[in-house]
Amino acid sequence: MNVQEEKAVRLSQLPTGMKAVIHSHDESDFELTLMEMGCIPGEPVWVEMVAPLGDPLAIQIAGYYLSIRKKDADKIWVTMQ
Repeated sequence: MNVQEEKAVRLSQLPTGMKAVIHSHDESDFELTLMEMGCIPGEPVWVEMVAPLGDPLAIQIAGYYLSIRKKDADKIWVTMQ
């Protein structure tokens, strides 16, 4: 495991306002959909808001806001900047 992988956390665990870069996705049927929405490895991302009950998350990625369910954000690994 290299240094980058040691710092990887799930997008759902990223604190509000903290910037990160997408590292990878868990393999799933939803992986292609995530990539079509702009969640591509190497893309900067940050959590803009979290709903009062913790689901969904509003993230900013590729110049736009995206609302994503927490269970889907659990499938995205990011490295903090």
